Amino acid sequence: MHLVPVIGLEIHIQLKTKSKMFCGCDNTGEDQPPNTTVCPICMGHPGTLPVINEQALEWAGLMALALNCEIQNASKFDRKQYFYPDLPKGYQISQYDKPICLNGLLEIDIPTKDEKKQRPWAKIKINRAHLEEDAAKLLHGGDGKHSLVDYNRSGTPLLEIVTEPDLHSPLEAKIFMQELQTIARYLEISDADMEKGHLRCDANISLREVLDDPAKEKKNISKLNPKTEIKNLNSFRAVERALEYETKRQTELWEKGKPPAITTTRGWNDAKQITEEQRTKEAENDYRYFPEPDLPPLDLTDLREKIVGSLPELPRAKRARFVMQYEFTPDEAKILVEDKKLANYAENVISELKAWLIALEEVEGTEDEIWEKHKKQLVRLVAGWLINKLGGLMADNKIDIRRLKITPENFAEFITLIYQNKISGPTAIKILEEMMLTGGDPSQIMETKNLGQISDTNELEKIIETIIAEHPDEAAEYKQGKLTLLQFFIGQTMKKTGGKANPKIAEKIIKDKIK
Repeated sequence: MHLVPVIGLEIHIQLKTKSKMFCGCDNTGEDQPPNTTVCPICMGHPGTLPVINEQALEWAGLMALALNCEIQNASKFDRKQYFYPDLPKGYQISQYDKPICLNGLLEIDIPTKDEKKQRPWAKIKINRAHLEEDAAKLLHGGDGKHSLVDYNRSGTPLLEIVTEPDLHSPLEAKIFMQELQTIARYLEISDADMEKGHLRCDANISLREVLDDPAKEKKNISKLNPKTEIKNLNSFRAVERALEYETKRQTELWEKGKPPAITTTRGWNDAKQITEEQRTKEAENDYRYFPEPDLPPLDLTDLREKIVGSLPELPRAKRARFVMQYEFTPDEAKILVEDKKLANYAENVISELKAWLIALEEVEGTEDEIWEKHKKQLVRLVAGWLINKLGGLMADNKIDIRRLKITPENFAEFITLIYQNKISGPTAIKILEEMMLTGGDPSQIMETKNLGQISDTNELEKIIETIIAEHPDEAAEYKQGKLTLLQFFIGQTMKKTGGKANPKIAEKIIKDKIK
């Protein structure tokens, strides 16, 4: 007998529509002074009537398609009753028994070295997804006695996604959240930034006893024990660590013979890295749902017909294509595809490299044959220089792909200079830095700053002869068999030439001269 975590997630995605869910107020209230993007409707004044945001409805349908959900023929809004200072009306307009969509599925890939301990991929079922309005934001005073309320966020459209308890580990929960964030960004319906509250998560976890005999385990699958809901999770790291802590805490209770007997809500204390009990969990009847009388029922057949076929290529499919089509490694594909604009940038660079290859007069064969012959080495260069070198420079200078001055055409030309051995590694770094700062053409930078690689044999021979004469002891040791000194002489050559010497030609000359 062993214990297995049973995890389900309730996720809220803040949609970045221009206006709020049920009124015309500006939906960028988080960037405005407190309580300035409000109106009688989102403040719940008597006599006001809400109007459904059509854009929010379409975006919810788009996410439903991305999650392989069934968009319902009919839907409606309901009133969810509870009293709290962040809820100006005393109720929230949400959806209860007729959400926009049901029965979805999202597949996730799970990095693992041991498939016995961690499955490499999983199908996570989606119970439902529905629209609702957000509450206001509470700002707690430092004195611990006072709290302020900013109603700018009140009425912001939220898409709530509820999974089935199909996640088996904290790592899977984190990966699911990251995948959902990437999908939302690909669909351009939300920035899905957890730290800013655009993406929020409540995690439900319990433990289930499972027999060690696989043939008998099926009898235990449907048995779910009282769950614990964890709130205040504002980062992927917090989601994973809170679930790790709760798994350990509940395991200890089971081992003491006192497993959780009731459903409770706990908050994650990031400073202490623990969960803390808050209250017993409310039941559905505590919210006293009833149909929203001020909003008509929704016929979603036209919406479904409008958005079907409008999905872009989604992240998981793009990652698989990058591996198959371009032969990026899975880790490289993951990094490139995480940002849609970076993925597009990489594909544009490769497209330019293909065009460059075809244009070379000395290259013969069909376009596919030419590309296949050179693809592996060129893609290796693109991956290394785009992800590691340029990525590092961009991070150091706090520049993202949207502000990058280097065009895909210029970056492709830069790769060709390296591929043709016209510039060495150290020189390439200098050129890349200049390109990032100015957006300049790499060939022009190379010529203007005299950074072209030295491949002239006569010129390199003179330089290397001087270096050998300056280091007779090292030359003698190398001649006697200390071959590691070859790198010393190559380094001295690169130093003398300012990193411009062709390393392959330099290596051959050094070997010949010392012999």
